[in-house]
Amino acid sequence: MYFLYNLVVLSAGFILRIIALFNNKIELFVEGRKSTFRKVQTGVSLDDKVVWVHVASLGEFEQGRPLIEEIKEKYPAYKIVVSFFSPSGYEVRKDYKLADVVCYLPLDTKRNARKFLELVHPEIAIIVKYEFWPNIIRELKNQQIETVLISGIFRGSQAFFKPIGSWMRKSIESFSFFFVQDENSKRLLNSIGIDDVKVSGDTRFDRVHVIKSQDNRLDFMSDFKKDKLLYVAGSTWKEDERIIVEYINNCKIDDARFVLAPHNMKVDEINNLKKSIHKNAVLYSEKNNNDIVNAEVLIVDTIGLLTKIYSYADIAYVGGGFATGLHNVLEPATFGIPIIIGPQFDKFKEAVDLVENKGCIVVNNDSEFKNILDTLFLDSSYRLEKGQIAGDYISSNVGATEMIMNYVSDKIER
Repeated sequence: MYFLYNLVVLSAGFILRIIALFNNKIELFVEGRKSTFRKVQTGVSLDDKVVWVHVASLGEFEQGRPLIEEIKEKYPAYKIVVSFFSPSGYEVRKDYKLADVVCYLPLDTKRNARKFLELVHPEIAIIVKYEFWPNIIRELKNQQIETVLISGIFRGSQAFFKPIGSWMRKSIESFSFFFVQDENSKRLLNSIGIDDVKVSGDTRFDRVHVIKSQDNRLDFMSDFKKDKLLYVAGSTWKEDERIIVEYINNCKIDDARFVLAPHNMKVDEINNLKKSIHKNAVLYSEKNNNDIVNAEVLIVDTIGLLTKIYSYADIAYVGGGFATGLHNVLEPATFGIPIIIGPQFDKFKEAVDLVENKGCIVVNNDSEFKNILDTLFLDSSYRLEKGQIAGDYISSNVGATEMIMNYVSDKIER
């Protein structure tokens, strides 16, 4: 199986170069990796002390970020290398100031793995959540590099826990230690003989808890919201937007204002979204040329503002639950506001927890969406109760970063 894996990786590299000619995201994936070794050679010298943090994409970066910040503050002499697998993460965070090098992880061939780790030569490698690249992980073990998984979450359906997954189990057996999000993940790892495991929770709770206390002021949001009730729909897809726009167009609540922050930033789709709204709608990019004070709907056609916008919300909707899978519910939850989501959320522990605690409300269709949003707008006691549950959920789950940092400090200082 390991031979077949290497064959597939080499074949994929060739195929992706062809697809890149026709697909912008794949082009970024391919072209970005061409500069990985050069970036590492430029940013890291042989006598540097290095911590390497690898993430799949933007969500995993946010999980690793609290730990990166702690390491940088406590060990400023250490260089930090952050690698990404996905362009959607790398392109947003390629200028992250606390990292000395931000790069793509090279394609997982044996040759690339050896070269990358020889150049980075980390004292400790921190893998976030679920990036299990067999050649990289084997080489980490071969070079006797301390390798830690943080915010890990495992399910019984994964190959590691199946009879056919013995070759993949060798990859995770190469880790020095696991910090996992829940007891079920710990039990699963224990069931295959891995005992160096601790339930730490999810470092994202620490990240969003800090966000709540930062300066979240946005002048344009103050102008837009005024004293109205604000509904913010974040990371929405077309399937979400169809239901939301139908509600907006028929909404009779005078005090209601709406923000839509689509996941897709394509100009044509943003313009079509605006045209579908019958109320006075303005794009964020047009706000200097339009009267945002009199607008009823604001469409945020840029990235990087959603977290601060949530701080102004009275009600939040997190997109993806009617499409490809739910986005981050923790960011709105930290501000103590009720959250509405679509039905596809069962793979996201934090969403499952919030639904069970009744701080997050699931809707399956237009009718349910209308009924619950009307209730949240009109019943302030109900709205505040649900928001309190969401906020308390965040507060009660902080602390993972401190637990992991104690382990990292012990390894660095030994």
